[in-house]
Amino acid sequence: MGEKRKTNIRDLFSSAAERETFVKICAPMVRYSKLEFRSLVRSYGTDLTFTSMIMADSFCQSEKARLNEFTTNNDDTPLIAQFAANNAVDFLSASEMVSPYVDGVDLNCGCPQRWAMAEGYGSALLKTPERIADMLGTVRRNMPGSFSVSVKVRLLSNATQKHTIDMCRQLEATGITFLSVHGRTADEKTNVPVHKEALHEIKQSLGIPMVANGDIFTLEDAEQMHAETKCDGVMAARGMLSNPALFAGHRSTPVECVQRWLQICRQADTDITYQCMHHHFSFMTESLLAKRLRCELNNLSRDKEKVYDFIRTHLPLDSCVVDDVIGENYPDKIGCSYSEHNFRQRLAQQGTRKDENGGCAYDPEASDGSFFQSKRSELDQQAEETEAIDGVDFMDGGGFLFDE
Repeated sequence: MGEKRKTNIRDLFSSAAERETFVKICAPMVRYSKLEFRSLVRSYGTDLTFTSMIMADSFCQSEKARLNEFTTNNDDTPLIAQFAANNAVDFLSASEMVSPYVDGVDLNCGCPQRWAMAEGYGSALLKTPERIADMLGTVRRNMPGSFSVSVKVRLLSNATQKHTIDMCRQLEATGITFLSVHGRTADEKTNVPVHKEALHEIKQSLGIPMVANGDIFTLEDAEQMHAETKCDGVMAARGMLSNPALFAGHRSTPVECVQRWLQICRQADTDITYQCMHHHFSFMTESLLAKRLRCELNNLSRDKEKVYDFIRTHLPLDSCVVDDVIGENYPDKIGCSYSEHNFRQRLAQQGTRKDENGGCAYDPEASDGSFFQSKRSELDQQAEETEAIDGVDFMDGGGFLFDE
């Protein structure tokens, strides 16, 4: 393949600042931030997208993991690959492998899921800022200056920001391009309002761009977040699932957006799983379909054509005009190739590995997400504790797996 088109992330933030606006970002969402969804949100004003959170050790060790967790095409930029890692060898090696196909990498230090924290990933890393700094600094020193290196964190406290600010300054000193801050602590649920005053205080203490995350469901929410915190970027997660056209100013999903998603899915064919395709339709049509029809959609058998027929039957797609590249000209995905040489060399120098057989616990058949099969029991329990949407639990093994 030829060289994939690249974007300089630092320039992206500089350009937004010059225009006195902010970078509009679709958050990394496990199971959902796939190539096809990234293509959809870009057509509605999203400036920067992330991959789903990818387990760095699985990505380094397993070709199956790489094929399942990462796909891209030449229009898939600006793009940042987010990794969950708890050591510099995995994070650097995964970053090197994916670097020809992305514009930067991000370290997840915000995931509050119990399984992630038990393995020393996500929010568990906030207890050891020096380890985060070591991983970020190692990647920064070994990657070109034009390649973005960033991190996503949470508030350490909802009462005082001294420790969070100290941590963010320590991470800034590693030379990272920007950092994202979720405006809640790891213990706070989504019904707790985001602490915007804290985000503003953190922003004032930094010299690099800061992205604010949490409670973004409309463009007005994003603009208010920017106005109140002076952040350089705003990241949305749950709001993007229910309305991929959020950053274009639509307060709910326009029918034309559903039409675009149908075209993308048909073009992607087997590259997109039934589960991912179906869930997105369910999220997007929540404001467009009556409750009875939403239940019917959620309970359709696992047949893509039945879903497509249902959408065409119950939504006025014929009135939509999709006049850009989303249709027949949707770009083919790039065949990515990776070298494990540096990773294997580092393992040999390290001399030890947590799994003694040299393999990894990744099971690509377990789900569409970047998590281990052994975690499914916890996710299933969480699903039982979560109220089903319209009385139908269609999440297939757990609640939302992203840092919001």
